[in-house]
Amino acid sequence: MIDPSRKPDMHSKPFLFSVLSMICATACAAPQLDANVREMIASRVDNGELSSVVIGIIDGDDSAVYGFGKVGAAAPDAHTVYEIGSVTKTFTALLLAKAVQNKTLTLDEAVADLLPGYTLPKYQGKPITLLDLATQSSGLPRLPSNMLPKQPANPYADYGAAELKTFLADYTLPRAPGASYEYSNLGFGLLGYAMSAQAGRPYADLVREQISVPLGMESTGATLTPTMQARLAPGHDAAGTPVANWDMDALSGAGALRSDAQDLIRYLQTLMRQRSGDSAYALVQTPQRSTSMRDGRIGLAWHLNPLRATPIVWHNGMTGGYASYVGYTADGKRGVVVLTNTAASVDAIAMASLVPGAPPERKAVPLAAEVLADYDGRYQLAPGFILSVHPSARGLTTQATGQQTIAAYASARDEFFLREVDAQLSFQRDATGAVQSLTLHQHGRDMPAKKLPPAPPRASVTLAPAMLRGYVGTYMLSVGMAATVTFENGALYGQATGQPRFQLEASAPDEVYSDAAGIEVSFRRDAQGKVTRLLLRQAGQEIGGSRIADK
Repeated sequence: MIDPSRKPDMHSKPFLFSVLSMICATACAAPQLDANVREMIASRVDNGELSSVVIGIIDGDDSAVYGFGKVGAAAPDAHTVYEIGSVTKTFTALLLAKAVQNKTLTLDEAVADLLPGYTLPKYQGKPITLLDLATQSSGLPRLPSNMLPKQPANPYADYGAAELKTFLADYTLPRAPGASYEYSNLGFGLLGYAMSAQAGRPYADLVREQISVPLGMESTGATLTPTMQARLAPGHDAAGTPVANWDMDALSGAGALRSDAQDLIRYLQTLMRQRSGDSAYALVQTPQRSTSMRDGRIGLAWHLNPLRATPIVWHNGMTGGYASYVGYTADGKRGVVVLTNTAASVDAIAMASLVPGAPPERKAVPLAAEVLADYDGRYQLAPGFILSVHPSARGLTTQATGQQTIAAYASARDEFFLREVDAQLSFQRDATGAVQSLTLHQHGRDMPAKKLPPAPPRASVTLAPAMLRGYVGTYMLSVGMAATVTFENGALYGQATGQPRFQLEASAPDEVYSDAAGIEVSFRRDAQGKVTRLLLRQAGQEIGGSRIADK
Protein backbone atom coordinates (compact mmCIF):
# COMPACT_ATOMS: atom_id res chain seq x y z
CA MET A 1 0.00 0.00 0.00
CA ILE A 2 2.96 2.35 0.55
CA ASP A 3 5.48 2.54 -2.30
CA PRO A 4 9.23 3.31 -2.29
CA SER A 5 10.22 6.97 -2.81
CA ARG A 6 12.47 8.10 -5.67
CA LYS A 7 12.90 11.16 -7.92
CA PRO A 8 14.98 12.76 -10.79
CA ASP A 9 16.46 16.27 -10.65
CA MET A 10 16.17 19.96 -11.59
CA HIS A 11 13.50 22.15 -13.10
CA SER A 12 10.14 21.76 -14.82
CA LYS A 13 10.25 21.37 -18.60
CA PRO A 14 8.78 24.22 -20.71
CA PHE A 15 5.87 22.10 -22.01
CA LEU A 16 4.53 21.69 -18.48
CA PHE A 17 2.52 24.20 -16.51
CA SER A 18 3.64 25.02 -13.00
CA VAL A 19 0.71 26.89 -11.62
CA LEU A 20 -0.48 28.93 -8.78
CA SER A 21 0.48 29.65 -5.23
CA MET A 22 -2.66 30.15 -3.20
CA ILE A 23 -4.61 29.63 0.01
CA CYS A 24 -2.08 31.81 1.82
CA ALA A 25 -2.74 34.69 4.12
CA THR A 26 -1.68 38.08 2.77
CA ALA A 27 2.10 38.37 2.37
CA CYS A 28 2.67 34.75 3.32
CA ALA A 29 5.73 32.90 2.05
CA ALA A 30 4.27 30.30 -0.32
CA PRO A 31 5.93 26.89 0.18
CA GLN A 32 8.12 26.02 -2.78
CA LEU A 33 7.99 22.73 -4.66
CA ASP A 34 11.27 20.86 -4.34
CA ALA A 35 13.14 20.84 -7.67
CA ASN A 36 13.57 17.08 -7.59
CA VAL A 37 9.86 16.53 -6.95
CA ARG A 38 9.07 19.00 -9.73
CA GLU A 39 11.18 16.99 -12.15
CA MET A 40 9.67 13.71 -10.93
CA ILE A 41 6.19 14.98 -11.79
CA ALA A 42 7.31 16.60 -15.04
CA SER A 43 8.94 13.38 -16.21
CA ARG A 44 5.82 11.30 -15.55
CA VAL A 45 3.51 13.77 -17.26
CA ASP A 46 5.94 14.08 -20.16
CA ASN A 47 6.11 10.35 -20.86
CA GLY A 48 2.38 9.83 -20.44
CA GLU A 49 2.44 7.91 -17.17
CA LEU A 50 0.22 10.57 -15.61
CA SER A 51 -2.29 12.68 -17.53
CA SER A 52 -2.11 15.61 -15.12
CA VAL A 53 -0.97 16.23 -11.55
CA VAL A 54 -1.94 18.76 -8.91
CA ILE A 55 0.21 18.91 -5.79
CA GLY A 56 -0.52 21.00 -2.73
CA ILE A 57 2.22 21.76 -0.20
CA ILE A 58 1.42 22.80 3.37
CA ASP A 59 4.05 24.46 5.55
CA GLY A 60 2.42 25.37 8.83
CA ASP A 61 -0.27 27.94 8.11
CA ASP A 62 1.04 28.57 4.59
CA SER A 63 0.24 26.53 1.48
CA ALA A 64 0.69 26.53 -2.27
CA VAL A 65 -0.67 24.50 -5.17
CA TYR A 66 1.21 23.55 -8.33
CA GLY A 67 -0.43 22.06 -11.43
CA PHE A 68 1.15 20.05 -14.23
CA GLY A 69 -0.45 19.21 -17.57
CA LYS A 70 0.62 18.82 -21.16
CA VAL A 71 0.59 21.64 -23.68
CA GLY A 72 -2.71 21.89 -25.47
CA ALA A 73 -4.77 21.06 -22.39
CA ALA A 74 -6.02 23.44 -19.74
CA ALA A 75 -3.59 23.59 -16.86
CA PRO A 76 -5.00 21.95 -13.72
CA ASP A 77 -5.05 24.08 -10.60
CA ALA A 78 -6.27 24.17 -7.02
CA HIS A 79 -9.90 24.03 -8.20
CA THR A 80 -9.58 21.07 -10.60
CA VAL A 81 -11.78 18.24 -9.35
CA TYR A 82 -10.60 14.63 -9.08
CA GLU A 83 -11.97 11.39 -7.69
CA ILE A 84 -10.10 10.73 -4.44
CA GLY A 85 -10.93 7.03 -4.03
CA SER A 86 -9.95 5.56 -0.68
CA VAL A 87 -9.08 8.94 0.82
CA THR A 88 -12.87 8.90 1.29
CA LYS A 89 -12.27 6.42 4.11
CA THR A 90 -10.76 9.18 6.25
CA PHE A 91 -14.03 11.14 5.93
CA THR A 92 -16.00 8.04 6.91
CA ALA A 93 -13.74 7.64 9.94
CA LEU A 94 -14.25 11.30 10.86
CA LEU A 95 -18.02 10.80 10.79
CA LEU A 96 -17.54 7.94 13.25
CA ALA A 97 -15.27 10.04 15.47
CA LYS A 98 -17.84 12.84 15.52
CA ALA A 99 -20.56 10.38 16.54
CA VAL A 100 -18.29 9.07 19.32
CA GLN A 101 -17.64 12.62 20.54
CA ASN A 102 -21.38 13.33 20.46
CA LYS A 103 -21.96 10.10 22.41
CA THR A 104 -24.35 8.72 19.81
CA LEU A 105 -21.97 5.82 19.08
CA THR A 106 -19.08 4.05 20.79
CA LEU A 107 -16.08 2.45 19.14
CA ASP A 108 -16.75 -0.92 20.75
CA GLU A 109 -20.37 -0.97 19.57
CA ALA A 110 -21.34 -3.96 17.42
CA VAL A 111 -22.07 -3.05 13.80
CA ALA A 112 -25.14 -5.28 13.97
CA ASP A 113 -26.68 -2.86 16.48
CA LEU A 114 -26.88 -0.24 13.73
CA LEU A 115 -28.47 -2.61 11.20
CA PRO A 116 -31.58 -4.26 12.65
CA GLY A 117 -32.88 -6.92 10.31
CA TYR A 118 -29.40 -7.73 9.02
CA THR A 119 -27.49 -10.90 9.86
CA LEU A 120 -23.80 -10.08 10.33
CA PRO A 121 -21.08 -12.71 10.68
CA LYS A 122 -19.52 -13.43 14.06
CA TYR A 123 -16.47 -15.46 14.99
CA GLN A 124 -17.16 -17.86 17.83
CA GLY A 125 -19.78 -15.44 19.08
CA LYS A 126 -17.56 -12.34 18.79
CA PRO A 127 -19.21 -9.58 16.71
CA ILE A 128 -17.61 -7.06 14.40
CA THR A 129 -17.38 -3.66 16.09
CA LEU A 130 -17.19 -0.17 14.62
CA LEU A 131 -13.54 -0.03 15.74
CA ASP A 132 -12.82 -3.25 13.83
CA LEU A 133 -14.17 -1.69 10.64
CA ALA A 134 -12.39 1.64 11.16
CA THR A 135 -9.01 -0.04 11.77
CA GLN A 136 -9.19 -2.48 8.83
CA SER A 137 -9.29 -5.49 11.16
CA SER A 138 -12.85 -6.76 10.83
CA GLY A 139 -12.00 -10.07 9.15
CA LEU A 140 -14.12 -9.10 6.14
CA PRO A 141 -12.52 -9.55 2.70
CA ARG A 142 -11.34 -6.71 0.51
CA LEU A 143 -14.45 -7.02 -1.66
CA PRO A 144 -17.68 -9.04 -1.47
CA SER A 145 -17.80 -12.15 -3.61
CA ASN A 146 -21.24 -11.27 -4.97
CA MET A 147 -19.98 -8.05 -6.55
CA LEU A 148 -20.69 -8.78 -10.24
CA PRO A 149 -21.23 -5.38 -11.85
CA LYS A 150 -23.26 -4.90 -15.00
CA GLN A 151 -20.85 -2.11 -15.96
CA PRO A 152 -17.20 -3.23 -15.54
CA ALA A 153 -16.03 0.36 -16.04
CA ASN A 154 -18.23 1.50 -13.12
CA PRO A 155 -18.00 -1.52 -10.84
CA TYR A 156 -19.54 -0.23 -7.58
CA ALA A 157 -22.55 1.54 -9.13
CA ASP A 158 -25.05 -1.32 -8.88
CA TYR A 159 -23.87 -2.86 -5.60
CA GLY A 160 -26.72 -1.88 -3.34
CA ALA A 161 -28.29 -2.67 0.01
CA ALA A 162 -29.80 -5.96 -1.14
CA GLU A 163 -26.46 -7.30 -2.35
CA LEU A 164 -24.70 -6.17 0.82
CA LYS A 165 -27.33 -7.78 3.04
CA THR A 166 -27.11 -11.08 1.13
CA PHE A 167 -23.34 -11.20 1.34
CA LEU A 168 -23.17 -10.46 5.06
CA ALA A 169 -25.75 -13.14 5.85
CA ASP A 170 -23.78 -15.81 3.96
CA TYR A 171 -20.19 -14.90 4.88
CA THR A 172 -18.12 -16.82 7.43
CA LEU A 173 -15.34 -14.90 9.19
CA PRO A 174 -11.95 -16.67 8.91
CA ARG A 175 -10.71 -15.26 12.24
CA ALA A 176 -11.79 -13.14 15.16
CA PRO A 177 -12.55 -9.46 14.47
CA GLY A 178 -9.67 -7.29 15.64
CA ALA A 179 -7.14 -10.14 15.38
CA SER A 180 -5.16 -8.79 12.43
CA TYR A 181 -5.01 -6.04 9.84
CA GLU A 182 -6.49 -6.73 6.39
CA TYR A 183 -7.39 -3.81 4.14
CA SER A 184 -11.05 -4.00 3.17
CA ASN A 185 -13.06 -1.73 0.90
CA LEU A 186 -16.08 -3.76 1.93
CA GLY A 187 -15.39 -3.01 5.61
CA PHE A 188 -15.30 0.75 5.18
CA GLY A 189 -18.24 0.65 2.82
CA LEU A 190 -20.15 -1.20 5.54
CA LEU A 191 -19.07 1.38 8.13
CA GLY A 192 -20.44 4.24 6.06
CA TYR A 193 -23.61 2.30 5.28
CA ALA A 194 -24.24 1.41 8.93
CA MET A 195 -23.77 5.00 10.14
CA SER A 196 -26.06 6.22 7.37
CA ALA A 197 -28.72 3.69 8.42
CA GLN A 198 -28.37 4.67 12.07
CA ALA A 199 -28.66 8.39 11.27
CA GLY A 200 -31.46 7.90 8.75
CA ARG A 201 -29.53 10.07 6.29
CA PRO A 202 -27.69 9.23 3.03
CA TYR A 203 -23.92 8.94 3.39
CA ALA A 204 -23.36 11.87 1.01
CA ASP A 205 -25.58 14.08 3.15
CA LEU A 206 -23.68 13.16 6.32
CA VAL A 207 -20.37 14.14 4.71
CA ARG A 208 -21.77 17.42 3.41
CA GLU A 209 -23.53 18.41 6.64
CA GLN A 210 -20.82 17.36 9.12
CA ILE A 211 -17.57 17.94 7.21
CA SER A 212 -17.82 19.75 3.85
CA VAL A 213 -20.06 22.63 4.91
CA PRO A 214 -18.47 23.28 8.33
CA LEU A 215 -14.98 23.34 6.77
CA GLY A 216 -16.02 25.36 3.72
CA MET A 217 -15.16 22.53 1.33
CA GLU A 218 -17.45 23.52 -1.53
CA SER A 219 -15.90 21.11 -4.05
CA THR A 220 -16.06 17.94 -1.95
CA GLY A 221 -18.91 15.48 -2.29
CA ALA A 222 -20.08 12.16 -3.64
CA THR A 223 -22.23 13.76 -6.34
CA LEU A 224 -20.80 16.10 -8.94
CA THR A 225 -22.56 19.46 -8.85
CA PRO A 226 -22.67 21.35 -12.16
CA THR A 227 -19.75 23.55 -11.07
CA MET A 228 -17.73 20.52 -9.96
CA GLN A 229 -18.53 18.75 -13.24
CA ALA A 230 -17.22 21.74 -15.18
CA ARG A 231 -13.91 21.51 -13.31
CA LEU A 232 -13.60 17.69 -13.37
CA ALA A 233 -10.40 16.26 -14.84
CA PRO A 234 -11.44 13.28 -17.03
CA GLY A 235 -10.10 9.98 -15.75
CA HIS A 236 -7.67 7.60 -17.48
CA ASP A 237 -6.59 4.04 -16.78
CA ALA A 238 -2.94 3.10 -16.27
CA ALA A 239 -2.47 2.78 -20.04
CA GLY A 240 -3.73 6.33 -20.60
CA THR A 241 -7.11 5.33 -22.04
CA PRO A 242 -10.06 7.55 -21.04
CA VAL A 243 -12.41 5.75 -18.63
CA ALA A 244 -15.76 6.36 -16.98
CA ASN A 245 -16.15 7.90 -13.55
CA TRP A 246 -17.03 5.61 -10.65
CA ASP A 247 -20.29 5.88 -8.76
CA MET A 248 -21.05 4.09 -5.50
CA ASP A 249 -24.20 2.98 -3.76
CA ALA A 250 -24.08 0.86 -0.58
CA LEU A 251 -20.27 1.01 -0.38
CA SER A 252 -19.98 4.81 -0.72
CA GLY A 253 -18.00 5.07 2.53
CA ALA A 254 -15.12 3.22 0.87
CA GLY A 255 -14.42 5.65 -1.97
CA ALA A 256 -17.27 7.76 -3.35
CA LEU A 257 -15.93 11.28 -2.87
CA ARG A 258 -14.57 13.83 -5.32
CA SER A 259 -12.61 16.89 -4.27
CA ASP A 260 -9.97 19.42 -5.26
CA ALA A 261 -6.62 20.45 -3.82
CA GLN A 262 -7.96 23.61 -2.18
CA ASP A 263 -10.53 21.66 -0.17
CA LEU A 264 -8.13 18.90 0.79
CA ILE A 265 -5.55 21.41 2.01
CA ARG A 266 -8.21 22.95 4.24
CA TYR A 267 -9.12 19.45 5.46
CA LEU A 268 -5.49 18.53 6.24
CA GLN A 269 -4.78 21.83 7.98
CA THR A 270 -7.73 21.21 10.30
CA LEU A 271 -6.33 17.80 11.19
CA MET A 272 -2.79 19.15 11.60
CA ARG A 273 -3.98 21.83 14.03
CA GLN A 274 -5.98 19.39 16.15
CA ARG A 275 -3.52 16.56 16.71
CA SER A 276 -4.31 16.23 20.40
CA GLY A 277 -7.12 16.95 22.78
CA ASP A 278 -10.69 15.95 22.87
CA SER A 279 -11.86 16.63 19.29
CA ALA A 280 -12.98 14.15 16.63
CA TYR A 281 -10.03 15.30 14.51
CA ALA A 282 -7.63 14.22 17.25
CA LEU A 283 -9.43 10.90 17.71
CA VAL A 284 -9.02 9.79 14.10
CA GLN A 285 -5.23 10.30 14.40
CA THR A 286 -4.89 8.37 17.65
CA PRO A 287 -3.13 5.03 17.08
CA GLN A 288 -5.46 2.13 17.75
CA ARG A 289 -3.91 -1.04 16.32
CA SER A 290 -0.91 -2.40 14.42
CA THR A 291 -0.85 -2.88 10.66
CA SER A 292 1.01 -5.21 8.33
CA MET A 293 3.54 -2.47 7.48
CA ARG A 294 6.85 -2.19 9.32
CA ASP A 295 6.39 -0.10 12.47
CA GLY A 296 2.94 0.71 11.18
CA ARG A 297 -0.07 1.68 13.25
CA ILE A 298 -3.56 2.72 12.25
CA GLY A 299 -5.89 5.24 13.84
CA LEU A 300 -9.41 5.51 12.47
CA ALA A 301 -8.58 4.98 8.78
CA TRP A 302 -5.36 7.04 8.96
CA HIS A 303 -2.09 5.10 8.72
CA LEU A 304 0.80 6.11 10.95
CA ASN A 305 4.35 4.99 10.31
CA PRO A 306 7.87 6.40 9.95
CA LEU A 307 9.17 7.66 6.62
CA ARG A 308 12.94 8.17 6.63
CA ALA A 309 12.76 8.31 10.45
CA THR A 310 10.01 10.95 10.38
CA PRO A 311 6.58 9.86 11.70
CA ILE A 312 3.84 10.57 9.16
CA VAL A 313 0.04 10.29 9.01
CA TRP A 314 -1.34 9.38 5.59
CA HIS A 315 -3.85 7.70 3.30
CA ASN A 316 -3.88 7.09 -0.43
CA GLY A 317 -6.60 6.28 -2.92
CA MET A 318 -7.26 4.98 -6.42
CA THR A 319 -10.26 4.44 -8.67
CA GLY A 320 -10.43 3.25 -12.27
CA GLY A 321 -9.19 6.59 -13.57
CA TYR A 322 -7.64 8.52 -10.66
CA ALA A 323 -5.12 8.29 -7.83
CA SER A 324 -4.58 10.42 -4.73
CA TYR A 325 -2.47 10.82 -1.61
CA VAL A 326 -2.96 13.01 1.45
CA GLY A 327 -0.57 13.08 4.38
CA TYR A 328 1.32 15.16 6.91
CA THR A 329 4.16 14.85 9.35
CA ALA A 330 2.98 13.80 12.80
CA ASP A 331 4.31 17.04 14.29
CA GLY A 332 1.83 18.97 12.13
CA LYS A 333 4.48 21.06 10.41
CA ARG A 334 4.29 19.84 6.80
CA GLY A 335 1.55 18.33 4.66
CA VAL A 336 0.97 17.26 1.07
CA VAL A 337 -1.94 16.60 -1.29
CA VAL A 338 -1.32 14.88 -4.64
CA LEU A 339 -4.07 14.27 -7.20
CA THR A 340 -3.90 12.78 -10.69
CA ASN A 341 -6.46 11.71 -13.27
CA THR A 342 -4.63 8.48 -14.08
CA ALA A 343 -4.98 5.20 -12.20
CA ALA A 344 -1.30 5.08 -11.28
CA SER A 345 0.23 5.48 -7.83
CA VAL A 346 1.43 8.93 -6.78
CA ASP A 347 2.71 7.73 -3.39
CA ALA A 348 6.37 8.19 -4.29
CA ILE A 349 5.76 11.77 -5.43
CA ALA A 350 3.89 12.60 -2.24
CA MET A 351 6.41 11.01 0.10
CA ALA A 352 9.37 12.64 -1.63
CA SER A 353 7.70 15.99 -1.07
CA LEU A 354 6.52 15.26 2.46
CA VAL A 355 9.87 14.17 3.90
CA PRO A 356 13.11 15.33 2.22
CA GLY A 357 15.86 12.83 1.53
CA ALA A 358 14.35 10.47 -1.03
CA PRO A 359 16.96 9.05 -3.41
CA PRO A 360 16.86 10.41 -6.98
CA GLU A 361 14.28 8.67 -9.14
CA ARG A 362 15.44 7.23 -12.42
CA LYS A 363 14.21 9.05 -15.49
CA ALA A 364 12.36 7.04 -18.11
CA VAL A 365 13.63 7.38 -21.69
CA PRO A 366 11.70 6.32 -24.81
CA LEU A 367 12.84 3.35 -26.88
CA ALA A 368 11.70 2.50 -30.39
CA ALA A 369 9.05 -0.19 -30.76
CA GLU A 370 11.47 -2.46 -32.61
CA VAL A 371 13.96 -2.24 -29.73
CA LEU A 372 11.27 -3.04 -27.15
CA ALA A 373 10.23 -6.04 -29.27
CA ASP A 374 13.70 -7.55 -28.70
CA TYR A 375 12.92 -8.11 -25.01
CA ASP A 376 9.65 -9.94 -25.53
CA GLY A 377 9.80 -13.44 -24.08
CA ARG A 378 9.98 -15.65 -21.01
CA TYR A 379 13.02 -15.72 -18.71
CA GLN A 380 13.67 -18.47 -16.17
CA LEU A 381 14.79 -17.08 -12.82
CA ALA A 382 14.54 -20.46 -11.06
CA PRO A 383 12.93 -23.84 -11.71
CA GLY A 384 9.21 -23.18 -12.00
CA PHE A 385 9.70 -19.42 -11.61
CA ILE A 386 9.39 -17.52 -14.89
CA LEU A 387 9.45 -13.80 -15.61
CA SER A 388 7.30 -12.95 -18.63
CA VAL A 389 8.25 -9.73 -20.43
CA HIS A 390 6.19 -7.99 -23.12
CA PRO A 391 6.45 -4.57 -24.85
CA SER A 392 3.96 -1.87 -23.88
CA ALA A 393 3.19 1.67 -24.98
CA ARG A 394 5.74 3.20 -22.55
CA GLY A 395 8.21 0.38 -21.94
CA LEU A 396 7.64 -3.19 -20.79
CA THR A 397 5.18 -5.14 -18.73
CA THR A 398 6.63 -7.82 -16.49
CA GLN A 399 4.94 -10.65 -14.63
CA ALA A 400 6.59 -13.25 -12.43
CA THR A 401 4.96 -16.61 -11.86
CA GLY A 402 1.94 -16.20 -9.59
CA GLN A 403 2.37 -12.43 -9.26
CA GLN A 404 0.75 -9.30 -10.65
CA THR A 405 1.83 -7.41 -13.74
CA ILE A 406 4.31 -4.57 -13.07
CA ALA A 407 5.43 -1.90 -15.53
CA ALA A 408 9.13 -1.45 -16.31
CA TYR A 409 10.61 1.73 -17.80
CA ALA A 410 13.80 2.17 -19.79
CA SER A 411 16.65 4.18 -18.31
CA ALA A 412 18.84 3.27 -21.32
CA ARG A 413 18.94 0.63 -24.04
CA ASP A 414 18.85 -2.79 -22.29
CA GLU A 415 18.40 -1.17 -18.87
CA PHE A 416 15.00 -0.92 -17.14
CA PHE A 417 13.66 -0.03 -13.71
CA LEU A 418 10.41 -0.75 -11.86
CA ARG A 419 8.61 1.92 -9.84
CA GLU A 420 6.26 -0.28 -7.82
CA VAL A 421 9.13 -2.28 -6.34
CA ASP A 422 12.79 -1.40 -5.89
CA ALA A 423 14.14 -3.52 -8.74
CA GLN A 424 15.95 -3.16 -12.05
CA LEU A 425 16.38 -5.32 -15.15
CA SER A 426 19.49 -5.54 -17.33
CA PHE A 427 19.23 -7.41 -20.66
CA GLN A 428 22.20 -9.14 -22.24
CA ARG A 429 22.72 -9.78 -25.96
CA ASP A 430 24.79 -12.32 -27.90
CA ALA A 431 27.31 -11.59 -30.65
CA THR A 432 24.51 -11.18 -33.20
CA GLY A 433 22.73 -8.61 -31.07
CA ALA A 434 19.86 -10.88 -30.05
CA VAL A 435 18.67 -10.70 -26.41
CA GLN A 436 19.65 -13.95 -24.74
CA SER A 437 19.21 -13.30 -20.99
CA LEU A 438 18.41 -10.75 -18.31
CA THR A 439 19.59 -9.99 -14.79
CA LEU A 440 17.13 -8.98 -12.08
CA HIS A 441 18.68 -6.61 -9.53
CA GLN A 442 16.67 -6.63 -6.30
CA HIS A 443 17.37 -6.66 -2.54
CA GLY A 444 21.11 -6.35 -3.20
CA ARG A 445 21.13 -9.50 -5.32
CA ASP A 446 21.79 -10.05 -9.02
CA MET A 447 19.63 -12.89 -10.34
CA PRO A 448 20.41 -14.03 -13.91
CA ALA A 449 17.71 -15.57 -16.08
CA LYS A 450 18.15 -17.13 -19.49
CA LYS A 451 15.61 -16.37 -22.19
CA LEU A 452 13.61 -19.48 -22.90
CA PRO A 453 13.14 -20.52 -26.51
CA PRO A 454 9.73 -19.71 -27.93
CA ALA A 455 7.19 -22.42 -27.29
CA PRO A 456 6.73 -24.59 -30.39
CA PRO A 457 3.65 -23.60 -32.35
CA ARG A 458 0.74 -25.52 -30.95
CA ALA A 459 -1.81 -27.13 -33.16
CA SER A 460 -4.87 -24.95 -33.51
CA VAL A 461 -8.29 -26.18 -34.42
CA THR A 462 -11.07 -24.53 -36.32
CA LEU A 463 -14.28 -23.98 -34.38
CA ALA A 464 -17.61 -23.17 -35.92
CA PRO A 465 -18.46 -19.45 -35.98
CA ALA A 466 -21.55 -20.14 -33.86
CA MET A 467 -19.37 -21.59 -31.08
CA LEU A 468 -16.94 -18.65 -31.25
CA ARG A 469 -19.82 -16.19 -31.02
CA GLY A 470 -20.90 -17.99 -27.86
CA TYR A 471 -17.71 -16.79 -26.12
CA VAL A 472 -18.35 -13.13 -26.90
CA GLY A 473 -18.98 -10.99 -23.84
CA THR A 474 -17.41 -9.14 -20.93
CA TYR A 475 -15.96 -11.06 -17.99
CA MET A 476 -15.21 -9.36 -14.66
CA LEU A 477 -11.72 -10.34 -13.43
CA SER A 478 -11.54 -7.89 -10.51
CA VAL A 479 -12.82 -4.44 -9.62
CA GLY A 480 -11.86 -2.15 -12.50
CA MET A 481 -10.43 -5.02 -14.57
CA ALA A 482 -12.48 -6.88 -17.18
CA ALA A 483 -11.70 -9.13 -20.14
CA THR A 484 -13.70 -8.45 -23.30
CA VAL A 485 -14.03 -11.12 -25.98
CA THR A 486 -15.16 -10.10 -29.47
CA PHE A 487 -15.70 -11.89 -32.78
CA GLU A 488 -14.79 -9.92 -35.89
CA ASN A 489 -14.25 -10.97 -39.50
CA GLY A 490 -14.21 -14.63 -38.57
CA ALA A 491 -11.61 -14.26 -35.79
CA LEU A 492 -11.84 -14.20 -31.99
CA TYR A 493 -10.12 -11.40 -30.05
CA GLY A 494 -9.47 -10.70 -26.37
CA GLN A 495 -8.64 -7.47 -24.56
CA ALA A 496 -8.20 -6.75 -20.86
CA THR A 497 -8.90 -3.29 -19.45
CA GLY A 498 -6.12 -0.89 -20.39
CA GLN A 499 -4.17 -3.50 -22.40
CA PRO A 500 -3.68 -4.16 -26.14
CA ARG A 501 -6.06 -6.38 -28.07
CA PHE A 502 -4.79 -9.79 -29.24
CA GLN A 503 -6.15 -12.55 -31.44
CA LEU A 504 -7.18 -15.82 -29.84
CA GLU A 505 -6.67 -19.24 -31.42
CA ALA A 506 -8.56 -22.35 -30.40
CA SER A 507 -6.79 -25.50 -29.22
CA ALA A 508 -10.04 -27.35 -28.44
CA PRO A 509 -13.70 -26.53 -27.85
CA ASP A 510 -13.88 -23.93 -25.04
CA GLU A 511 -10.06 -23.68 -24.95
CA VAL A 512 -8.30 -20.72 -26.60
CA TYR A 513 -4.86 -19.15 -26.35
CA SER A 514 -2.57 -16.37 -27.51
CA ASP A 515 1.14 -17.17 -27.68
CA ALA A 516 1.87 -13.49 -28.35
CA ALA A 517 0.22 -12.48 -25.06
CA GLY A 518 1.34 -15.61 -23.22
CA ILE A 519 -2.16 -16.53 -22.09
CA GLU A 520 -4.54 -19.46 -22.13
CA VAL A 521 -8.29 -19.14 -21.60
CA SER A 522 -10.80 -21.82 -20.67
CA PHE A 523 -14.53 -21.08 -20.97
CA ARG A 524 -16.99 -22.64 -18.51
CA ARG A 525 -20.67 -23.40 -19.19
CA ASP A 526 -23.75 -23.70 -17.00
CA ALA A 527 -26.17 -26.63 -16.96
CA GLN A 528 -27.96 -25.21 -20.01
CA GLY A 529 -24.71 -25.06 -21.97
CA LYS A 530 -24.31 -21.27 -21.94
CA VAL A 531 -20.86 -19.82 -21.35
CA THR A 532 -20.92 -18.07 -17.96
CA ARG A 533 -17.26 -17.86 -16.86
CA LEU A 534 -13.71 -17.95 -18.07
CA LEU A 535 -10.41 -18.92 -16.48
CA LEU A 536 -7.40 -16.93 -17.65
CA ARG A 537 -3.92 -18.38 -17.12
CA GLN A 538 -0.79 -16.28 -17.50
CA ALA A 539 2.70 -16.57 -16.01
CA GLY A 540 1.62 -19.35 -13.68
CA GLN A 541 -1.32 -17.36 -12.34
CA GLU A 542 -4.97 -18.27 -12.86
CA ILE A 543 -7.76 -15.69 -12.64
CA GLY A 544 -11.46 -16.42 -12.93
CA GLY A 545 -14.05 -14.04 -14.28
CA SER A 546 -17.85 -14.21 -14.44
CA ARG A 547 -19.62 -13.15 -17.59
CA ILE A 548 -21.52 -9.94 -16.97
CA ALA A 549 -22.52 -8.62 -20.38
CA ASP A 550 -23.07 -10.04 -23.84
CA LYS A 551 -21.89 -8.17 -26.88
